[in-house]
Amino acid sequence: MREVKSTKGEGERLQKVIANAGVTSRRNAEMMIEERRVKVNGRVVNQLGCKVQPTDRIEVDGTVLSTQGKNHVYILLYKPIRTVTTVSDPQGRKTVLDCIQGVSERLFPVGRLDFQTSGALVLTNDGELANRLMHPRFGVVKTYEAIVEGEMSIGEKQQLEKGIRIDGRMTAPAKVHILGTDGQTTKLTISIHEGKNRQVRNMLDAIEHPCIKLTRTHYAMLNLHGLRPGQWRMLSSFEIGQLKQQVGLEPNGRRSH
Repeated sequence: MREVKSTKGEGERLQKVIANAGVTSRRNAEMMIEERRVKVNGRVVNQLGCKVQPTDRIEVDGTVLSTQGKNHVYILLYKPIRTVTTVSDPQGRKTVLDCIQGVSERLFPVGRLDFQTSGALVLTNDGELANRLMHPRFGVVKTYEAIVEGEMSIGEKQQLEKGIRIDGRMTAPAKVHILGTDGQTTKLTISIHEGKNRQVRNMLDAIEHPCIKLTRTHYAMLNLHGLRPGQWRMLSSFEIGQLKQQVGLEPNGRRSH
């Protein structure tokens, strides 16, 4: 099958159009393009530089993309433990989308929480906002409440605050508050703006305080008040505006200057 090479000139980048249509995040859209799962006007796309026009026919995994009249949806979920943060799972485990009932739009999670971690998770079909929320340059803060093994010292707290070397690189400084200890365990909050896989757990492992329980209590300015594990709610227009403002988007989705 003939492939479409990247094109220059007017138009939107293909991965951005796919993300804005609510199929997936922009990063995942780029992976789909590289995996040759996307067609433009019947031809396979094989490069990320491809730009498209509103009149182009775009197919993702054989499904024609509809970009007209897109209804963006924004949800805050209190993710329960033993739930995977994906749209599907080959092992048949419960996914975060299984928690969302009564919503017809195709949603995807913004970032990840690991299988044993609960807490605040945003789901949306607004690819531009999702991409920016996940990008480290915008510094979106995530706050976690943790119960760890052992009694954490002030020195160990300061280690977390300065950054921890993991797999040869230093993590960004964290904000840490020790809430209390019974001598056997310590309860604390930790705020980070990075989003590496299992980052908080790996940071705590690195100072020999393995995590017993971990909950993300805040995502940016969003919190879990009024929700129990497995419950969710729509974000208010004010909350959506706050998120967009934080990552340099105007309320209508355009980039701010």
